Amino acid sequence: MHAFFTDDDFQFAVENVLGSTWSRAADVGEVLATVDRIPNRDARAWVEQWSATAERVAGEARAAEAAGHLRSAAARWLRAAGYWSEASDKADSTDGATQLWESHRHAWDRFVDCTVAVGDVAVERLEIPWAGTTLPGYSFRRAADTAPRRTLVYTNGSDGSVVGAWSRGIAEALARGWNAMTYDGPGQNAALMRQGLTFRPDWENVLTPVIDALTERSDVDPGRIAVMGISQGGYWVPRAAAHEHRIAAAVADPGVVDVSTTMLQQLPHFLVRLLDDGKREQFDRDMAWALKLSPATRATMRWRMRPYGVTSPFDFFTAAREYALTDEQLAAITCPMLVTDPEHEQFWPGQSARMAAALTCPVTLLPFTADEGADGHCEPAAVGLRNERVFDWLDEHVPAPDR
Repeated sequence: MHAFFTDDDFQFAVENVLGSTWSRAADVGEVLATVDRIPNRDARAWVEQWSATAERVAGEARAAEAAGHLRSAAARWLRAAGYWSEASDKADSTDGATQLWESHRHAWDRFVDCTVAVGDVAVERLEIPWAGTTLPGYSFRRAADTAPRRTLVYTNGSDGSVVGAWSRGIAEALARGWNAMTYDGPGQNAALMRQGLTFRPDWENVLTPVIDALTERSDVDPGRIAVMGISQGGYWVPRAAAHEHRIAAAVADPGVVDVSTTMLQQLPHFLVRLLDDGKREQFDRDMAWALKLSPATRATMRWRMRPYGVTSPFDFFTAAREYALTDEQLAAITCPMLVTDPEHEQFWPGQSARMAAALTCPVTLLPFTADEGADGHCEPAAVGLRNERVFDWLDEHVPAPDR
């Protein structure tokens, strides 16, 4: 595949944005023109240029709204939301990361409102009761169809946006006659940014209240609820499915058995030993010296620690180790499971096959390859192929009542 950047994170991000063109959440020309203005490894330029593109597209969205072209306005707001999300992902506090995230969410909400006004899709903002507060979410269905339907519950990863939920789940679900919903769990999106809620490993205590709320809706068939987990959601969804047995089918993209491996493999052995020995003060002191040498790594660490609700590197790595599935938990899953297995998985290599081997429920291990342009974590540049295969499997395992 063509390399836009030598920096792996930049390259992966560009492939993700290009993949989202499948669902009209980006436009190829806008993406290529923006990428062309960004020097390799220049995070500040990344933030500035994606922000500039988002601002321009948002201006065109406002003009379309004012002229009554709501379908065009919706499309432009969706793209602007995705571009602002890209800017916020690599921004720090000095770049206005919070405001960029708010701009992305505002653009998304304008997309929602314009979509509703067009009249094809009904969208409802949700407040899901949870742990003495609420979790924000969105439900989607075809506007003219209020009958109980199959419903896809989309669970994001550690840093996925609502635009990603649209591209990798919601749009395709609607096209195939499903209802869909997505929610911000603790540590994700608005639950983190506006409510200060942080990650937790026991996702059954998150997903079960979500399903409780869905089963009370007249437009949801409670026997046909499927759940999809993307990226770190490939840990959360199987963890929840081990306890929550109202799920008709589940997708893990990819399968994640132990979240901490992607973090621990970057540590030198002496730091892992300090972690194992519980030497918090020495670990943090040695990490501080190492991070002084790399401002980029220091910024990444701050960003990665925030949803865990910690500021100590020792606490971060220790917490990550709690996000691991046992064979007993995997054996407790009863619903059919699809586990994607992309070639060149860079974050959790080999864990999809490991998960599939430990499952005792009906399981499908679905490969994606470089020859198909579908390799890499969550098949970033092959959203169309990925959605076709995943939803074909869902249609087979959670068929509509009239099939």
